[in-house]
Amino acid sequence: MTAHLADSNPPRLSLLVGLFLCLGCAAGAAIAGDVLLLSYEGPITPVASEYLVAGLLAAPESGAEAVVIQLDTPGGLDTAMRDIIKAEMGSTIPVIVFVGPAGSRAASAGAFITVAAHVAVMAPGSNIGSASPVQMAGAAMDSTMKRKVTNDAAAYIASIAEQRERDPDIARSFVVDAVNLTAAEAHDAGVVDFLAADLTALRDSLLGREVEVAGTIHRLDGESLRLVPRPMSLRQRLLKTLADPNVAYILMLLGIYGLFFELSNPGSFAPGILGAICLLLALFAFQALPVDYTGVALILLGVILLLLEIKVPSFGLLSIGGVASLVLGSLMLFDSSEPWARVSLRVMIPTVLVFAAFFLACVWLAVRGLRRPVVSGPQSLIGSPGRVVQAIAGGDEPGKVVFHGEIWDACADVPVPAGGTVRVVEFNGRTARVKPESPPPAPSPSPRS
Repeated sequence: MTAHLADSNPPRLSLLVGLFLCLGCAAGAAIAGDVLLLSYEGPITPVASEYLVAGLLAAPESGAEAVVIQLDTPGGLDTAMRDIIKAEMGSTIPVIVFVGPAGSRAASAGAFITVAAHVAVMAPGSNIGSASPVQMAGAAMDSTMKRKVTNDAAAYIASIAEQRERDPDIARSFVVDAVNLTAAEAHDAGVVDFLAADLTALRDSLLGREVEVAGTIHRLDGESLRLVPRPMSLRQRLLKTLADPNVAYILMLLGIYGLFFELSNPGSFAPGILGAICLLLALFAFQALPVDYTGVALILLGVILLLLEIKVPSFGLLSIGGVASLVLGSLMLFDSSEPWARVSLRVMIPTVLVFAAFFLACVWLAVRGLRRPVVSGPQSLIGSPGRVVQAIAGGDEPGKVVFHGEIWDACADVPVPAGGTVRVVEFNGRTARVKPESPPPAPSPSPRS
């Protein structure tokens, strides 16, 4: 039996090994000769840089013939943009940037990325330009700094255009004059190489095209040239969502409130844990957004004032100040002229109203609770009638009184004999102070003999 297995296993083993090798070769060649498709829509942030740079670096290793970046962006961070451009300029295979579908744009940082491509393509109905730099650190630039930043960006995009044999003057006007061109105007000006309505038209236009990359001519002549998508990972999609200023704003408020509730009620744990997580996620998002820390300080002040309203009676003044501080802080939180980097009023106003309403509801419940009569403990007996079972001498000498079936020590300002009816005025510790309500019934006279 052992000998039989020894004779029969090698053919089976060889067959399995051969099958796995074939599958491995097929998997490795699944993208060979094809075009890797990277699709990105939204602001150029560190997440965008991570996704696009990783795709540009992985494409040659996987055997891809070229890379297509389908782009739709309002702009973004200079550092993230430059990382993407470095990867484009250093690519060993053609990089095609497609501003599409119709209605898309390559504004600001997107214009730089498009100009840096080996082949630039736009869909009819898209636009490119408006690349003037703006300050993203929460403070306005003075004239000297603005001129320096503008000249630096203009020289940068002009040098990229010259490298790609595009008109450097048109590229420079994107920065200096904030020029914005339609797809047709960009094609006529030589900013883009051709127009394509969609990815299918783009693929057809790429067939047979020769592209020079680092002095080497690459001919895209595969008969079955396929666009193979490489989507963002789950982690990258999550981080991209967090970088939205509206999401970051809500996470920051939730984090601040969670930590304050935990500090106000130590030991509950849940608010502190959730608050810390939300605050850390908000801090991650802030690195990609133009945060004005005066706005953060005003929001913190607003939260503190609303919390103090619960503890300190201010007749609503703390609540008014807290709401005003929240509104002003929310308006100042992100200081940028770019719409994508600001909190939407449709998000800010309901959020402030909800949080303010929550704290006002807490104040109202606290006031209502203070006004309700006490229902437990000695204080709940104030105003209750009782019967004296041991005479009260008056002054501080206590007697015994029955209230609701319970015997308590009791004092009164005047003597009260046993059997008299009293009513509780106040409690001093475990001793009740009472006042008489009616004299005790007179004893009936004894019959005469």
